Amino acid sequence: MLNKIGRDIPMELECLQGRRIYEGQFAMTETGTRAGKPVKLHTPGENKLLGSIDEAIEKVGLKDGMSISFHHHLRNGDYVMKLVMDRVQAKGIKDITILNSSLAPCHEFLIDMIKDGTVTAIETSGLRDALGKFLSLNPGVLKRPVVIRSHGGRARAVCTGEAHIDVAFMGVPACDHRGNATGRKGKSACGALGYAMVDSHYADKTVLLTDNLIDYVYPISIPQTDVDYIVEVEAIGDPEGIASGAVGITKNPVQIKIAEMAAEFLDQAGIIQEGFSFQLGAGGAPLAVAKFIGEKLEKKGVVGGFGVGGATGVLVSMLEKGHIKAIYDTQTFDTTAAASLDTNPNHIEMSASMYADPTIDCMTNYLDVVFLGATEIDTDFNVNCMTDSNGILMGASGGHSDTAAGAKVTVITCPLIRGRLPMIRERVETVITPGESIDVLVTERGIAINPNRQDLIERFKDSNLPIYTIEELQQMAYDMVGKPEGIEVSQDPKDVVAIIEYRDGSIIDVVRKPLL
Repeated sequence: MLNKIGRDIPMELECLQGRRIYEGQFAMTETGTRAGKPVKLHTPGENKLLGSIDEAIEKVGLKDGMSISFHHHLRNGDYVMKLVMDRVQAKGIKDITILNSSLAPCHEFLIDMIKDGTVTAIETSGLRDALGKFLSLNPGVLKRPVVIRSHGGRARAVCTGEAHIDVAFMGVPACDHRGNATGRKGKSACGALGYAMVDSHYADKTVLLTDNLIDYVYPISIPQTDVDYIVEVEAIGDPEGIASGAVGITKNPVQIKIAEMAAEFLDQAGIIQEGFSFQLGAGGAPLAVAKFIGEKLEKKGVVGGFGVGGATGVLVSMLEKGHIKAIYDTQTFDTTAAASLDTNPNHIEMSASMYADPTIDCMTNYLDVVFLGATEIDTDFNVNCMTDSNGILMGASGGHSDTAAGAKVTVITCPLIRGRLPMIRERVETVITPGESIDVLVTERGIAINPNRQDLIERFKDSNLPIYTIEELQQMAYDMVGKPEGIEVSQDPKDVVAIIEYRDGSIIDVVRKPLL
């Protein structure tokens, strides 16, 4: 069945029975109710602190066929999932669904757990490296295809009970004996716990793992009212993998040129003004835009409103210099930003729901502009940030489609050519964000405006910026490196390895096994 953007969705798959196909970025009309925890009487004198992960597994009644969740705030330094899953495997518990907010290279140990039946389903925002390749090339190794959700889409699914969590195992850098927790303190400090907030609140049972048990926690990210048990461990993660030093602005001349052009476009569009709000991507040109925005704010003598994070030291620098008044942060990428969250009252922690859940009044709906990257973009402005040039799962949906739908202007910053491959395709391999949500593409060779934005096209008809159609930019790339051959993928529905959900839960695309 073809959805609105012409993607053929194999609705005959058992996992897609009764599901909706993508019909538009704001087509969702269903109403429903929020999910909730089972009710339990708590009596005086109860002790949440347990002696081991094994005891926690017994207490929560984890058994075959259940769904468990972990968060990705510890990024590639995460120890928590392996600590828990090693004990799950040792106990012979099978048929587990992993409901992770995202998966990192450090989680490749799941491959062996998939092979022995410990893990039989995965729902996540991101997949990378060995695990992503393994799942891309081995359809049927799980009992159903991987489900890929955006950060907002995952929050929606968890909050509505569509993605039901039996047990949430949440690593926290600091917590007290009652279960109040934060990510701001301790040797494993990671900053905001926006994804963990959602899971802890909606899971049937919540177990905190910490390497920093203290007397009192304030401010509280996860309250004791959402916590059933606590396990103290030696370490929840490797600090080197959890948060780097300050994430700096790229020195790549191509990325800097793209960023400078993007900021100039924004200025000429009349968006850089008193109180404007924005979100930057976490690296490359999107992050470099901050430098040029700051310069333009200073030149105009005005102050922006707020920036939305994933927070980095670059965004924190804008706050400290007075370029913006506040940061709203759902995940924190470096040590500078983590320190800011701990000390600056205008650096505000928020849950993944408050960030991007389309069923509530989320912060993405207040963005004036968002700058995002792309693995590839096509001439319909559809964007892929999930699969690589060989069709292998290697990225993340993240907040891409959430912010693109919410912002007044969505800018994709992307080199025209990457690794001698044109980045503007006739048709992207995988759609994460639909073209109707994308307004502008900025490359080092020029800018393309989505024909849907006739207001911007009219405004820039006499601009000194290099404005082209997206087809003209594509041809420039072809003239330099030639037209690439397409990827051959299996058309057998049994070879679908991942389902791509749009943020409202509809099916926007699927990932099929590449025939390498």
